[in-house]
Amino acid sequence: MSAWVDFAELKQTVRLEWVLEHYGITALRRGCRGQYRGRCPIHGGEGRDAFHVNRAKQVFHCFSCGAGGTVLDLVAALEGCGLRQAALWLADQFGPLRRGLPAPGARQLVTEKRALTPLRFRLRGIDPTHPYLRQRGIANDTAAVFGVGYYPGPGLLQARVVIPIADEHGELVAYCGRSIDGREPRYRFPAGFAKSQVLFNLHRAAGLGERRVVIVEGFFDCFQVHQAGIGSVVALMGVCLSARQEQLLRQYFSQIAVMLDGDRAGRCASRTIATRLARAMPVTVVNLPDGWQPDQLAATQIREFCRSAGTQ
Repeated sequence: MSAWVDFAELKQTVRLEWVLEHYGITALRRGCRGQYRGRCPIHGGEGRDAFHVNRAKQVFHCFSCGAGGTVLDLVAALEGCGLRQAALWLADQFGPLRRGLPAPGARQLVTEKRALTPLRFRLRGIDPTHPYLRQRGIANDTAAVFGVGYYPGPGLLQARVVIPIADEHGELVAYCGRSIDGREPRYRFPAGFAKSQVLFNLHRAAGLGERRVVIVEGFFDCFQVHQAGIGSVVALMGVCLSARQEQLLRQYFSQIAVMLDGDRAGRCASRTIATRLARAMPVTVVNLPDGWQPDQLAATQIREFCRSAGTQ
């Protein structure tokens, strides 16, 4: 059912710091005139102080990637969704009534549940043998397991490599399309899809019954780790760990290995994630060489890094 939500009310009552805390973005440093600075959580840039938050005005801006705006713009950028879906997410998570704050006048926010809805369709004609996958080092059997392949059909995902995304129960909830010819966006998610509500490959990893799981950033990292013989692996689809993703990890696993990219953004996120999860379970961080990421490693290297970190 369609829901009504007041953009102005949300921008007035939902604090930017609440959302930053929800995504585990807590390493901002206080500057002058109420400004907080740090590394940009949207593009993961190298600029140590590029991302600015003005708590008094409730706005943010990144001087590197150019992203900026209100709390609505921040959620839309982090989730890869439109402003309306960002507003519905905020209303559900941080609405005035949930915080015990007075709603203006007699109005109330009408919210809708954030549960992921299984798709009622399946894309047909997906080609798991496309040369792009071979260029990325993905074997045919790996592509078949994940259902990934080139989609020649009509629509927004046409001429992209499509990646099916399932929830923790194995229900298909979305397709993501990866550009193979330089078109933007590089990864296209459905409008309104909240990637913070799901961990990619969780249903397969949990189904193995193993206590440990390896956390990586992206889809292709996940493919390569799986291909290296480590099936208990999930992807964040970014560098931020949401409260929902943390809940899922704690529900299905008792030991964690964090293997994010070997850049500043990945290392910063690894420390933040490890600190959060260590409150509930043993956590190890797999430190990759500078500039490297899991999908650039050979299977023997992936296994060795995991073994050296005590994850095998």
